[in-house]
Amino acid sequence: MTADKKTQCLEDLRMRILTQEIAPGSDLDEATLCERYAMSRTPMREILQRLGGEGYVDLTQNRGAKVASMDLPVMRTFFQTAPMIYANVARLAAENRKAGEIGPLKAIQERFRAATEAGDAAEAALQNHRFHLCMGEMAHNPYLLPSLKRMLIDHTRLSQTFYRPASADESLRVVTACAHHDAMIEAIERQEPGVIVELTIAHWNLSRDRLERFVSPDPLPIDVLPVKDREDAV
Repeated sequence: MTADKKTQCLEDLRMRILTQEIAPGSDLDEATLCERYAMSRTPMREILQRLGGEGYVDLTQNRGAKVASMDLPVMRTFFQTAPMIYANVARLAAENRKAGEIGPLKAIQERFRAATEAGDAAEAALQNHRFHLCMGEMAHNPYLLPSLKRMLIDHTRLSQTFYRPASADESLRVVTACAHHDAMIEAIERQEPGVIVELTIAHWNLSRDRLERFVSPDPLPIDVLPVKDREDAV
């Protein structure tokens, strides 16, 4: 088993989980994965262990591997924690960035812009993931970075909804999110931590209610209830 083949498998599984091609909570059958990626069980178990350590997969003794869930307790913690982590990462990125780190962030932003303009929700979500991860690396904080990486897994899965706008208002929000990224880059270049913290909170609030749809779906239309049941309903 070559290192390149294991790396390709690892990256492919990450992408399939982030785009929800493999749904949250899904069982990951070793035999099926080994057949798909043409590898034996030992390297596959190493890959699953790696994904478990990164937060993509939950590993339970004698029960195998599952894609990390996105149930209500997990989502409650996510919505409580995300703005704090994003704001502090952004502040530290503005304070600690190195000159050579601005270019890669701008390159990711151009790919993000292209994906949003093309209406490619999966690619937009992945590029947004890379944008915020790049900012996390620019913060140069070994304590915050692992938390950011774990949080971005769930944020990227949730944001598939945000990048599939269903109205003019939602389309405008996506355009605004792209403009926020541009302003964040400018604030990092100028090393303006106060400015970028305000931008980051506005950026989070822009998508928060859309992300919450994942755990709070729209109510069922009343037409699904028989007339008699509607008459008897309290």
